[in-house]
Amino acid sequence: MVDGIFLAGRPIGTYVMRNEMKLRRKISDGALARMREEALAFWRRGDFDQYFSVMERAQRMDPANSGLLLDLGAAHGMRYDYAAANRCFERAVKLAPDKQTALIMAGVQCRGFDRYEMARDYFEMAVRERGVAPDTLVKLAEIYERFRMLPEAAVLVERALQLDAGCALASLVRARLDRLEGRVEEAERRLRLLLNLTDKESWSTRVRGWYELGAVLDAQGRYDEAMEAFLKAKEMIRPGAARFIAGQKLVHTRLREIGAEMRPEMPGRWRGQAATLLPARRVGLLCGHPRSGTTLLEQVLDSHPEVVSVEESGIFLREAQAVILRSAPPDRNMMRVLDAASPEVLRQARDAYSGCMVKFLGQPWDNRLVLDKNPALTGLIPSFTRVFPEMKLLVALRDPRDVCLSCFMQPLPLGQVSSSFLTLEGSVQEYAAIMGFWRTVKPCLDNAFLEVRYEDLVADLEGVSRRALDYLGLEWNERVLRFNEHAGKKLVRSPTYAAVVKPIFKGAVGRWRNYQKYLEPWLEVLAPFVRAFGYE
Repeated sequence: MVDGIFLAGRPIGTYVMRNEMKLRRKISDGALARMREEALAFWRRGDFDQYFSVMERAQRMDPANSGLLLDLGAAHGMRYDYAAANRCFERAVKLAPDKQTALIMAGVQCRGFDRYEMARDYFEMAVRERGVAPDTLVKLAEIYERFRMLPEAAVLVERALQLDAGCALASLVRARLDRLEGRVEEAERRLRLLLNLTDKESWSTRVRGWYELGAVLDAQGRYDEAMEAFLKAKEMIRPGAARFIAGQKLVHTRLREIGAEMRPEMPGRWRGQAATLLPARRVGLLCGHPRSGTTLLEQVLDSHPEVVSVEESGIFLREAQAVILRSAPPDRNMMRVLDAASPEVLRQARDAYSGCMVKFLGQPWDNRLVLDKNPALTGLIPSFTRVFPEMKLLVALRDPRDVCLSCFMQPLPLGQVSSSFLTLEGSVQEYAAIMGFWRTVKPCLDNAFLEVRYEDLVADLEGVSRRALDYLGLEWNERVLRFNEHAGKKLVRSPTYAAVVKPIFKGAVGRWRNYQKYLEPWLEVLAPFVRAFGYE
């Protein structure tokens, strides 16, 4: 079992499926449990070869255990070997006494490591099995929605509701499809019925329902009612958020420390050492605060034939940063660690990142510019600059008030970062921490970056696109003006997946004014950023 690989709150290994009539088992339960723990310890240390060695040995000793194969498939997927993951999942499905459950579990794991195409295939096979559950139909409908297959999604939802008219998840997704298709009154009616439920089983769906109702009411200009709906969702989530909030406060403290430790001469010295880190890579980092227009800018640039974008993969953090940290003492001063990193360590970090990126892309890097879009990497700008001194840095900006409101309204699973967005105050504090860090490190970068304002991009798509392409060293190409056509042909993983396939939309500019009275107590905190980024 790998950290983070779970189904319905339980490790996948809990679902041990055997067919001992066909394949003989050669290991006891206790010995198997010990092997799993040994493998997990290797995984936690980043020794993935040893993890796979132990788990594959366990699988040979218990060849009919489809749970082991599901674990192995999930681990391969997390290590970007999607072909190996698929092989493991296919074997698990063949061995499992309950084929439909195994297909669903495989689909959930594929979705977990961001391979929605694979997830779709497994869920499509699952819904063809006899006795399919309504929730399974709706899970596939949500995947179809991401692929913008709205009619197909609607068919699945209706089928789920025919099987169980009280299926809460089906009601939620039907309401969201109604909103996306402009039927906001019908969406509201469905949501009101859903939110009348009180059973424990529908709790998480009702949380999502309050968020969805907020979006429906906002679309109708009923802003006070929308705020009330968002606050209802936050109220339901907040009891479980304390540990996440505490963890994120530590992150804010660490960002302040790193910002204070960074010296203006460091990036210049690092760029001077670039000749020791060949071959040079055409790589760009696109970051900024979440909800600042990073997805729109990414899709515009990805439309250029010499650009391939990677959407919030986490590869730099899990691979390159991990190499740097392995060479650091436990009481590390991060900026000193980066400054003292040897060429050998830096080359290892570059190779780890590049190798995993090629696997993730499923195609050679060649001479294209790989644009790593990830707001979560804003705090790792010094690390990215150290590992790739030749990289191009793009920072997305948007009116801080619109950013904070948008983060607050976004229906995100509860986690360390999203716990900040449970209140408007927390959203403002998160913004101040992230963009305060950017303002601290920015003077040290000697103008080796380009800031792109969302409002400028939607007002002058061609002008801003030309400036961004010029900074990236790319020739002008009119395909970027039809970015929505390009985005419509690919999977967009961002929460804004539905919006970026449409032409430029200016309605989100200045949206904060609809909720100004709610933001008023914290506007002074945002005032320095409003001035610094030109939004007065």
